[in-house]
Amino acid sequence: MTDQDKINYVEFPTKSIKVVKSFFSTVFGWTFVDYGPEYSAFFDAGLNGGFYLSDLNCSKENGSALIVLYSQNLEATQLKIENAGGRIKKPIFTFPGGRRFHFLDPTGNEYAVWTDKL
Repeated sequence: MTDQDKINYVEFPTKSIKVVKSFFSTVFGWTFVDYGPEYSAFFDAGLNGGFYLSDLNCSKENGSALIVLYSQNLEATQLKIENAGGRIKKPIFTFPGGRRFHFLDPTGNEYAVWTDKL
C-alpha cells in the first residue's frame, strides 16, 4: 500500500548497473529486479527505488539531494563500504545528535551514513 502525498520511490543514475547492484547488495543487503539492461529496481533499502544507466552522477556539489542511510555501527559500515569498492568522501564527523560520513559508490554517486551512537 502506498501513502498519499508521501515520497514513494527514488531513482539514481549509474554508469554500471552490474557494479552498483553488486556494491549495494554486498554492503547493505539490498535486493534487485532488472527491467532490461538499463534499469534495475532495488528493494530492502527502507525506501524502494531504482538505478538507471547514465553518464551522470549524484553529488552535493552538483546540487543533488543527499541520501543518508542509518547504521548502528558507523565504523563497521565504513569498512564494508571500502571493502566493496566505495570511497570515503568525507571522514566521520560529529554533529548535534550523532556522527556521519559521506561516501561515493563505485560509480561516483554520493551518499552519507549516520548514527546516533556516539
